[in-house]
Amino acid sequence: MARTNLPALLLLCAAAASAQDFDLLLTGGRVVDGSGNPWYRADVGVRNGRIAAIGNLAGRPAKRTIAVGNQVISPGFIDMMGNTTLPFLTDRNAAQSKLRQGITTLLAGEGHSDAPTKQWPTFAAYFRALEQKGMPMNAVYDVGATQIRLAVLGDKDVTPTSVQQKEMNALVEQAMKDGAVGLSTALIYPPGTYAQTDELVEMAKVVGRYGGVYVSHMRNESNKVLDAIRETIHIGEVAGIPSHVFHLKAAGEENWPLINDAIKLIQASRDRGLDVTADIYPYIRNGIGLTSFLHPKHYAAGTPAFLKTLADPALRKTLRTEVETTSDWENWYRHVGKNWDNVLIARVGAGMDKAYEARSLAEIAKMRKQDEWTTFFDLVQNGSVEVNPRSMNEEQKAIALRTPWVSVCTDAEPLNIQTATNAHPRAFGAFTRVLAKYVREDKVITLEQAVRQMSSLPANFLRLYDRGRIAVGMSADLLVFDPDKVQDTATFQKPLSFPTGMPYVIVNGKVMIDNNQFSSENGGQVLRHKAN
Repeated sequence: MARTNLPALLLLCAAAASAQDFDLLLTGGRVVDGSGNPWYRADVGVRNGRIAAIGNLAGRPAKRTIAVGNQVISPGFIDMMGNTTLPFLTDRNAAQSKLRQGITTLLAGEGHSDAPTKQWPTFAAYFRALEQKGMPMNAVYDVGATQIRLAVLGDKDVTPTSVQQKEMNALVEQAMKDGAVGLSTALIYPPGTYAQTDELVEMAKVVGRYGGVYVSHMRNESNKVLDAIRETIHIGEVAGIPSHVFHLKAAGEENWPLINDAIKLIQASRDRGLDVTADIYPYIRNGIGLTSFLHPKHYAAGTPAFLKTLADPALRKTLRTEVETTSDWENWYRHVGKNWDNVLIARVGAGMDKAYEARSLAEIAKMRKQDEWTTFFDLVQNGSVEVNPRSMNEEQKAIALRTPWVSVCTDAEPLNIQTATNAHPRAFGAFTRVLAKYVREDKVITLEQAVRQMSSLPANFLRLYDRGRIAVGMSADLLVFDPDKVQDTATFQKPLSFPTGMPYVIVNGKVMIDNNQFSSENGGQVLRHKAN
């Protein structure tokens, strides 16, 4: 019997493997790999949706080669609050608002989440609907504590009984079994604000059994922001899971210095071994519903019931006095300096004048020939007016971005630029704004730092360990962009505007933005969390 020459066979196999075609080859670029290391020059080869090789790959066969030139190749960005994927079921063009700024994966779910609902009682059912439709980008999911509360308790200010708590825990457990990565809260908005800490701890403990995380839009982002952070850390610590602060801020001029104390508080927790992180969006105006300008206690019997009472002039007078004179709650009127000029109307509800959008509440009062408070209550009574209050400053954005455990979010749902009527500019420009303003123009952080904070940092927190870095074997979520030209173009006056300078966006090896054109491919996936 002839002997097999094993070494020769192995060499032959290796040669055959190295000669295999790449599906996609990016050549000549400057690789910013997501680790924070300085860029280096290399080609990147992709096969079967993963990074197959890095190095000098010139001349290697590939189904498609893109000559990157002197542009940057980076990992795709991860939006730490992308809100929802519901638009993908009816309007895949909405994904362009994310993809064109380099986002290849979004975290869906805040207080509300896309399941459990009447239409999709489980995440498993919702995921099937998404996968049958096809996804233009990746998504990972939180189950919203508000969503759970609505399913079991409704929208009233009530405390769950032990039986109801078990029902809520069971819904969280089902979500985790289906692949949710964790529990999210929105504790400033009714009915989420009615949840007590112990109620959240019990649900977070369920998440802990599945190796998940806790993320929170906290109870307070202004004068009591430190207490709110302590609650967030406490919930994660008691449940034995990592915790994360959505869009960290210190709102209200009198509170701006608190950003330093907030960062010190989180860092002290990290120093004692707790996995606590945060994100920001790079704008000094936030985005909320105008109903948030009234104390959440008034919505305790349900929002629709309360809004009907606002026609009463006597009640309006009482509420105005409360807003003007009290501060033991998240008082946004106080945060904008008691100046209605600082409250920009982003979106109005059905039946309202679209000319109000992109104007301040003070301007609208003049248009209506009313005093500002009458205009305020009239708009609140509609129930669906969204506003952009000027509540922050640039210094706190720079301080946060210089913090290595702070990532980035849009805090916006996917939007179709053709059909949306208005938006916060972060929906179209948050990530490119970091690259243009805070890296290139203001030099707050380096390009390598920014890429790390928008890729591997959020990937690690979300347990997406095969994403966020350029390395052999990692999923091929990749970007090609020119750091000297990338630019956000969305403004508060004209927010419906795509960024420029991001010509190629690749999701799982599929080119979704192809030389600035939106592809018909569906490269995205539901990224199901697997229990540890």
